[in-house]
Amino acid sequence: MNAPLLPVAAAPASGADLLLWVAVPYVCLAVFVVGHVWRYRQDQFGWTSRTSQLFEHRWLRWASPLFHLGAFMVIGGHVVGLAVPDSWTEAVGISEHAYHTTAVWAGSVAGVAMVTGLGMLCARRLMTRPIRLGTDRSDKVLFPLLAATVLLGITATAAHNVFGPGYDYRATISVWFRGLFVLQPQPEAISGAPLLFQLHALTACLLFAAWPFTRLVHVWSAPIGYLARPYLVYRRRATTAPVPGPMARTRRTSPSGRTR
Repeated sequence: MNAPLLPVAAAPASGADLLLWVAVPYVCLAVFVVGHVWRYRQDQFGWTSRTSQLFEHRWLRWASPLFHLGAFMVIGGHVVGLAVPDSWTEAVGISEHAYHTTAVWAGSVAGVAMVTGLGMLCARRLMTRPIRLGTDRSDKVLFPLLAATVLLGITATAAHNVFGPGYDYRATISVWFRGLFVLQPQPEAISGAPLLFQLHALTACLLFAAWPFTRLVHVWSAPIGYLARPYLVYRRRATTAPVPGPMARTRRTSPSGRTR
């Protein structure tokens, strides 16, 4: 952490670089956009997270907040680190060293919380039979892909920026990322990045491609107060017979002893 963070010199892009860092991201982004339009038009009823709280709630009580809070922090860190140039943060008085120190440790805490919550959710799904039987094909794709993306990101951060000499992804990967959205792709900016960061970027692209076909679509419908809202409460139907009201029909006895 004490060594200065220096960008890696970019080599000219090869055909493989153009495929991995230009074609694949644009295809995934196209699937992301078109897939959401299709899902909204064809499957609004399935636009949900398909809650399983009815089957098990003890693990969910801890796993869901850990995962969602960690995810929000991780997404926020990625937005600042990838979309905001380092010149902007320096312009508001945040030095590059201060930014990287805060990003590494805050991101590590957020990543651990997200992985812990995700691990508990996956274990809960495997150990609870009704939830396991209700797992569809999209979940079987989503959970491993999401886990791989998160674990690769944490591993890359730990290997290079916590225990390693440091890697300035804002001078390489961030440049590549921003170039995609302004239609000026720079594959050479990421082609020289460490393998773990490259794998993290590729799995993130695949995750975006799978997004509209999984339960992740509920992100766009989540209310602002999600984190503060109370859990839904399920109650069993009463088994005792209801007490007759004042308008209930009475049984009268005739002089012969018969009821009518």
